[in-house]
Amino acid sequence: MHSDNFQLGLLHFVHLLVTVDGHIDDRERAAILEIKKEESISDKVFHDFERKAEIASEAEIYTDGINFLSSCSEDEKLAAFVHLYKLAEADTSISNKEVRFLLYGLKATKISFEDVVLTAGMSGR
Repeated sequence: MHSDNFQLGLLHFVHLLVTVDGHIDDRERAAILEIKKEESISDKVFHDFERKAEIASEAEIYTDGINFLSSCSEDEKLAAFVHLYKLAEADTSISNKEVRFLLYGLKATKISFEDVVLTAGMSGR
């Protein structure tokens, strides 16, 4: 079971990736719900975050997401970025902004992109 900071950091970055184009489509919504289920994110945590995301700026979401993930264990940070990598990979097109979010997030949390790719490949999906 991952920490609350892991769940919140993951939700912040998932939100940034799926809203980068201005809207959340059905495939992205399904991916969010799959991550919510897989990581046992409670309805309360999920809905509290959704309410926050409606009024927070992109910069606030990013900064808060980095703060949450920075306080996580190395394994949790890696697990979060594996989810984000798979989410970006599943997208039919990845924007420069999505790449920047991921790369800046990796740098801020000191996680290796190579470790993310390797772990994502080992986990199958």
